[in-house]
This record gives sequence, C-alpha cells and structure tokens, in this order.
Amino acid sequence: MKIVFFGTPEFAVPSLKMLHENHEVLLVVTQPDHTVGRKKQIVKSPVKIYAECVNLPIFQPEKIKQEDQRIIDLKPDLIITAAYGQMLPNRLLKNVKALNVHGSLLPKYRGGAPIQYALFDGLKETGVTVMYMAEKMDSGDIIKQEKVLIDPSDNYKTLMLKMSFVGANLLKSVLEDMKQGIFHRVSQNEDEVSFAYTIKRDDEWLDFNDTATNILNRIRGLSPEPGASTYINGKIVKFYQAKISDIIKHNEPGTVLSTDKMLLIQTKDQAIEILELQVAGKRKMDAKSFLNGQSIIKKGDHFQKGE
Repeated sequence: MKIVFFGTPEFAVPSLKMLHENHEVLLVVTQPDHTVGRKKQIVKSPVKIYAECVNLPIFQPEKIKQEDQRIIDLKPDLIITAAYGQMLPNRLLKNVKALNVHGSLLPKYRGGAPIQYALFDGLKETGVTVMYMAEKMDSGDIIKQEKVLIDPSDNYKTLMLKMSFVGANLLKSVLEDMKQGIFHRVSQNEDEVSFAYTIKRDDEWLDFNDTATNILNRIRGLSPEPGASTYINGKIVKFYQAKISDIIKHNEPGTVLSTDKMLLIQTKDQAIEILELQVAGKRKMDAKSFLNGQSIIKKGDHFQKGE
C-alpha cells in the first residue's frame, strides 16, 4: 500500500518502521525541528531521525492545514497517523482515507496525552486503538484495540515503549485485514468519552496537599520528561522517581521530614521518599548523592506548588 505517515515522538517510530518494511511510504510528515537550551541546540523529532536513517522523504510544515495539497497530490492509498501533534484538515480527510494509532482504549482518554493520564489516574491497564480518523478529535470509528498492562514500576517512558510496539503490531494486523478485504468498524460510545489533553506547564507542578498515591502517580506520568516540578527556597526542583514511605508522621503537607540519608516529604496522608531529582541548573541525580553535597533543602523546609 502507498502510505503517507504522520508522526512525531518515539511512540510513532515502531509504526513507521513497520510501514517502511511492509509497504511503500511516500512521505513522512513530522513536526518542525525545535531548539533547546541557551545554546539553541536544534532537536529533531524521533520520527525524523528514523526517516533520515532509512532515506524516507520528510515534510515538516508549520501548519499542515495550509500545506495539505502536497499530500493530496501524492494520491496515497492511506494516511497513517501516530501522535503527530496537529489536527489534520477536513479537506485532507475527505480526499484520503486516514487511520490513527492512539495510545488509549477509546473512547477513554481522547487527546494528546493519553499515556500520561493513564498513569496520573493510577490505572492498572490501558491499551492501543487503531481507528478511522474523523473531523472531531479522536472520535472516529474503532477498527481494533489491544489492552496493555501497567506495571507498578512503569513510568511514562517504559509504558510508552510497550504501547508503541503493541501499536505497530496492531496496525500491521489492520492493514493485513484490509488487503484481504476484511474491514472492522465500531462506533465509539459518546457516553464513555473522557479526555487527556496535551500536558501544559501547570500540569507539571506537584501539590503536596494531594495524597501520596496521587503524587507518586503524577511523578510516574511525568518521568523522564519533563519531570514533576516543585518549588523550595527559591529553587525549582524536579522529581523523577519516588516511593511511598512506611514512616508515619503528621505534619503540614510539603514539609521536609528528613534529609538524613533520605529525602522524605509529607503529603496529605503519608510521606513519600524521593529517589531521583534535579535542581534547576544542575544535573539529575539519585537522592542519596544529592543529599551528600546539597545545602538548599533542610529538615522542616516546605515544598510548594509553583505558578
């Protein structure tokens, strides 16, 4: 099949790889390069990096709705999207049949951050959906779904990787069915819809007035990028790994209970022990190494939610 692929993050790479190995990829559409840090280092998307390695043509429009004629002119059999990052224009969807690989069991968690929200909400399982694309975000008819178990040790990275390979295999199965004239189509139940909108800066802040379980789940959902943020003594500190402590104390939420061999913080109901963190401007490190040489956090200090 002749396919135009739309995708940007690491989640999309296994699907693109599968398509490259089994079909004809006419064009890879991905988000424009961006710059990071003071040195303005240019960062390419994981999809672009893979496409360059296998010499696939690449297109990086700022706004696809203004440049969709290029895709229409290619006359592909299918458009396949996987976490592209922009809504496809209606004109494009009317001209070319389009499928999407989405990281949830739709109709749950429509939107750009379904994997993060599955972790935020402490789910024990999630899944991947291959669906027909429609005008409304993630609302198209479902073709196939597969469940994915969430391990208690999973963070965004580990869960995303598991789901990315499930998605690629599920997509391969769907395309094989289509080649044989087998078409599945089930409408989504609008009464069961929930949303997982793209993560904004305010979503990255921890609130220690919440429960230990909810705080731990938010750290998991934000690790390893962008990290769960908090604020103490004029410094932004990011947490990447933590666990609920067996130590029971009754202090104001956000209070530092210990900096002696462990960094222990009070939440609404329990204490959590921070295992990996990063102070703004410093490198990421495990908590024990941090405590050996730090001076900014002391017992009795308070972590706060930033703005």
